[in-house]
Amino acid sequence: MVESIVELSGIEKDYRSGDGALTVLKQVDLQILRGEFVGIVGASGSGKTTLMNILGCLDRPTRGRYVLNGEDVSSLNDDRLSSVRNRSIGFVFQSFNLISQFTVLENVEVPLFYARLPRRERHRRAMAVIESVGLGHRVSHQPAKLSGGECQRVAIARALVTEPALLLTDEPTGNLDSKNGEEVLRLFYELHASGRTLIMVTHNPEIARALPRVVEMKDGFLGEQVRQGVAG
Repeated sequence: MVESIVELSGIEKDYRSGDGALTVLKQVDLQILRGEFVGIVGASGSGKTTLMNILGCLDRPTRGRYVLNGEDVSSLNDDRLSSVRNRSIGFVFQSFNLISQFTVLENVEVPLFYARLPRRERHRRAMAVIESVGLGHRVSHQPAKLSGGECQRVAIARALVTEPALLLTDEPTGNLDSKNGEEVLRLFYELHASGRTLIMVTHNPEIARALPRVVEMKDGFLGEQVRQGVAG
């Protein structure tokens, strides 16, 4: 039996609004199995960013239960939540978020530095994942000397270097032209085929149609789009 990586049960999130509270997530239930590739879609203000923040352990729900990779993270304090985030989740953002003065190797090594790995082990693991995304020949380059697609592949390598249980991607092709976007998506499909668990937020209907599974946020509620796409 395939085990769950993500289990959300009755998740709700409130924010202060004047003298009251605004509920932006409402009774959200979601299960994601190990090795799934799931897209999250929804209009602006639908709640998908709040959902991603909770999935990524950047925020906590007001009510409900979130089990990530077998651990209930719903009410952990900031330090423990940060530890779970660094250990179990890789992030890929639209804007790359690379450090401009660092080389490709140094950018990918950053999460391992915070994990306090020895220098030789950091180097070994970073080089392995850089090679896996096809950038071994660019390892000493800084981001300014890379194309947009290469920058995003560096960001993907950085997200993977800690061997996270879950990879979260937020509009990862939003800053790329169509050719580089297709190459980055192909890399995600390859990661999925190798057994990685991925969640992708996207506004692009063509990308959403190609994903194996898609859920939709609307007015704070989560609904499943009942169909299976074909990735790759």
